[in-house]
Amino acid sequence: MNRQTEEMFALSTITESVDVTVPVTTAYNQWTQFESFPHFMEGVERIDQPDDRHTHWVTKIGGVTREFDATITEQIPDERVAWKSDSGPDHAGVITFHRLDERTTRVTAQMDIDPEGFAENVADKLGLIDSRVKADMKRFKGFIEERGGKETGAWRGEVERPGQLPT
Repeated sequence: MNRQTEEMFALSTITESVDVTVPVTTAYNQWTQFESFPHFMEGVERIDQPDDRHTHWVTKIGGVTREFDATITEQIPDERVAWKSDSGPDHAGVITFHRLDERTTRVTAQMDIDPEGFAENVADKLGLIDSRVKADMKRFKGFIEERGGKETGAWRGEVERPGQLPT
């Protein structure tokens, strides 16, 4: 592979934040309800969560249906949810929750994505993946705020990073 081709197929990092007008606990609780993601994430058809650490995703983007598994690598209530893919497109990320005041929370998504295939790489280089994440975060804001700041559920358990001593 030449240098230009290697650069085209390099890992991308995407960071996007949105301020939501709900308390930090409400924003976090809603984010732990993975089955609600199709309501605000474009292209997500379904997410199943067979246990506390694992999710199975079904996506449909550009008419192409893909399925993949991901592992939740860290989950700390009101602070963060981190994951990595186990199969399918190579990606990992973390969502963090920052209390700005009693009623406002900054939700930040940081993802490392290794687009799979030529079409995904072109979409990445054109900024389409970045745009999708930005739009998904705005839709999350609308989803939780339009519900009157009421989450659809909550999971308050912790998932500790591998190798981390229990607290």
